[in-house]
Amino acid sequence: MMDFLVNYGGGLMALMGAFLAVSLAGIGSAAGVGLAGEAATGVVVEEPEKFAKSLILQLLPGTQGLYGFVIGVLVMLRIVPGMSLQEGVRIFFSCLPIAFVGWKSAVSQARVAAAGMNILAKNEDHFFKGVIYAVMVETYAILAFVVSIMLLFTTSI
Repeated sequence: MMDFLVNYGGGLMALMGAFLAVSLAGIGSAAGVGLAGEAATGVVVEEPEKFAKSLILQLLPGTQGLYGFVIGVLVMLRIVPGMSLQEGVRIFFSCLPIAFVGWKSAVSQARVAAAGMNILAKNEDHFFKGVIYAVMVETYAILAFVVSIMLLFTTSI
């Protein structure tokens, strides 16, 4: 068992980090885009001309999944045969900020975007206020993404 960990543990830990970054951020984005899309259908069924604006609000929670995907790809490019367990654990923990913050912020952003659909439905002139509210949640996903990148490219602990 110890030989297995020494030989393959680093790569496996790094792969698990990539898996979490892509999966959790992706799950959050999928749920978020779905939730905002449900709200958008209520607006568009009554006023089809508001489709483009409702689509903007629906797409916002999808960005977290993209951030997780980028981290996953960067991790995959860093995995080398014989990677040390210490390096794999470091990479694993580098993935956690975007994995968890991406997941939660996508769902939270979707709730704000769905509320922004009410602004669009009731007063289209104030549509961008709803977008700004939703983008404020995005800030935390961006911060987590940047931290994951910084941790990923840190060479020593």
